[in-house]
Amino acid sequence: MVSGHLGPADRLGTIKTRVGIGRMTYTVDPGLYAMGTPDENSPVLVTANYKLSFDRLRAAWHPKDAWILVLDTNGINVWCAAGKKTFGTNELVSRIQSSGLAKIVSHRKIILPQLAAPGVAAHKVRRACGFTLVYGPVEADDLPAFMENGMKATRQMRAKNFPMSERAVLIPMEFIPTAKWMAALMVVFFLLGGAGFSGAWWADVRTHGTFAALMLTGGLVAGSVLTPLLLPWIPGRAFAAKGAIAGLITSFAIAAAVGPGFRRADSLAEAAGMALIATAAAAFIGMNFTGASAYTSLSGVRREMRAAAITVDAGVGCAAAVINSMLGRTGDSCCRVVESDGEKTAPQCGPGCC
Repeated sequence: MVSGHLGPADRLGTIKTRVGIGRMTYTVDPGLYAMGTPDENSPVLVTANYKLSFDRLRAAWHPKDAWILVLDTNGINVWCAAGKKTFGTNELVSRIQSSGLAKIVSHRKIILPQLAAPGVAAHKVRRACGFTLVYGPVEADDLPAFMENGMKATRQMRAKNFPMSERAVLIPMEFIPTAKWMAALMVVFFLLGGAGFSGAWWADVRTHGTFAALMLTGGLVAGSVLTPLLLPWIPGRAFAAKGAIAGLITSFAIAAAVGPGFRRADSLAEAAGMALIATAAAAFIGMNFTGASAYTSLSGVRREMRAAAITVDAGVGCAAAVINSMLGRTGDSCCRVVESDGEKTAPQCGPGCC
């Protein structure tokens, strides 16, 4: 027995999952659930055992009665599970048989989410257990209207939109885990800022190191925040390319805003190198949204991964060039003895210091 009403614990669990806490274990037990007080004529709705999917379905159908058949998808949502075949024909047939569904309902129709279609062969299910599959709307919220319309979907019910609200809700799950390894990278670049330049390590860390950390922060924000929010307006279709464009724009904005305030941190070579490094990071982070997109196919993801690999390789090459440049300045930096006509003269400042 389960209620369609979502309580405080359900909402707290949703928030925790959205920020990456317990995401991989946020599941419900597979099996047959009675929502409300269903009878033999009540509809049978099928979903995944990822609790967010389960909650969205029962909240959309509340306060009506229904049987909810939950498949074991290893805690993965319907769409992704269908692509991985865990929301598949064999699991559906097995769950129908093990739950004794044929003895519980008098009809032989079960309703699946439209996005489950890639993983389920309807003719095989009917041949194996006698149930006819009806593919419901894309959005669970359209399910009541779908049922009232005689289990017929309108064109709008068959379309999958990706509005800003849905893109925005994905940001914490991308930003927080990525920020963890990006923070370590920022610390490395921050400390490397003291290797070269004027020869005064702490002074260089505060200028060049801070500049590098700010540029990497811009790459993080560009890839995990700006890319999903501005997705329809950034040119191109590849997420890696969109992330790269957002990264370039963010890097140039940061360089223009804070470069002059960091004295030598606004040198063209240094700013350009850090911009390319941040762009590579933004491209890689932005590519993560291929799994959340409504229009990226498996082959498209593979193409994007190849393109992103090239971008990241370019960024790594630029990083090596920047580090080499920083380290190379040490020999030219501060006071050194200058030879003139074979004789040593008084110490003079090198070009990296004066």
